[in-house]
Amino acid sequence: GRLRTPMSKGSILVVDDEPHITHVLALKFKNAGYDVRTASDGEEAYELACAAPPDIIITDLQMPYMSGLALCLKLKATRVTAQVPAIMLTARGHALEENDLLKTNIRLVLSKPFGPRQVLETVQEILRGEAERKAREGERGAAAA
Repeated sequence: GRLRTPMSKGSILVVDDEPHITHVLALKFKNAGYDVRTASDGEEAYELACAAPPDIIITDLQMPYMSGLALCLKLKATRVTAQVPAIMLTARGHALEENDLLKTNIRLVLSKPFGPRQVLETVQEILRGEAERKAREGERGAAAA
């Protein structure tokens, strides 16, 4: 079951080992009507995501224990989280290989510093796209049934 309040616009998991970043983003999303959970490393994030898959994950690339990329690869390989889109946050100068991105559900890479509003708008855009994609797949599924 997904945890959500009646008026929630969706659930977001924010993962960063820098508490001020998770705090700023969590506040921005909560104020915009989303349910937010935070994790400070990839392992914790993976457990939270498997327990209750969020609608989207925002993760930092460089973290202790498990990097953001390792987290996204693992989520993609896990049935319950295989469809969850992600946004990757990176420090300047850290590029991700194109084929790494293809093995994950990372929809976008944002480099720091970024504004919370920019991240919020990106999330809204991706979730809109996901909803449209699901609706299309639902129509196709219904036609095939």
